[in-house]
Amino acid sequence: MKIKEITDFLEAEFPAEAALDYDNPGLIAGDYDRTVTGCIISLDCTSKAIEAARKNGFNLIITHHPLIFGGIDTITTETSTGKLLLQLIKSDISCFASHTNLDLTEEFGNLAIAEAIGASDAVPLEGALCGVVFDCDENVRSMSKRIAAGLGASGIITINDPNNKVSKVFVQGGSFDEDSIPAIAAAGCDTVVSGEIKHHVTVMLEEMGINSMIAGHSATEQVYLPKLAKLLSEQFPQIKFIVNNNNETASVI
Repeated sequence: MKIKEITDFLEAEFPAEAALDYDNPGLIAGDYDRTVTGCIISLDCTSKAIEAARKNGFNLIITHHPLIFGGIDTITTETSTGKLLLQLIKSDISCFASHTNLDLTEEFGNLAIAEAIGASDAVPLEGALCGVVFDCDENVRSMSKRIAAGLGASGIITINDPNNKVSKVFVQGGSFDEDSIPAIAAAGCDTVVSGEIKHHVTVMLEEMGINSMIAGHSATEQVYLPKLAKLLSEQFPQIKFIVNNNNETASVI
């Protein structure tokens, strides 16, 4: 099986034209015509992800975040991106990214996060670029504990009173999009959960009566990986897929 068969499947599931303008999904480095020996699935292309591929004799890494954003002037050991690209090239490992084109499917993005923290009725929020909402009956303290446990986060950052009520939650993984705030307020959400929220935005949300809980960019998006691995392993049962959680090999699919 050629690498192109897997990347064609991914491009059909998560079309590149659906990605946001700033994004850079697709084949970042490598050769479509190579025969696949196995695949590492990782949030980022890191030296540990490359080493995991080498150790297992794999020649494909699928990431969420593209290794290259925008143009680069050189590929040298003087930059971290250059070092990683050189490692890929020298090891004959291809790297492919599905980023905002995957996020915007909801099923493989924010719905996966909501499910991980215990929601069973989450639905996309109309008016937000991406993000889902669900109902619950908790407070900030108990919800923070549930989020940390569900996502494997090291902790949750919030500026809100831990006794504040949580009844309608908006979930948006990765970095919070401030343009979603009008839709969040109109929907009557009292809590926002995301990976990153700027401090002044958390203050603004609090003034609007909306709690904010920051779980970490990595923690909110690691939950995508096993779901993506399952999709790929069902489509390509002859290929071994290893999920590289938190840049440490965690599970074989």
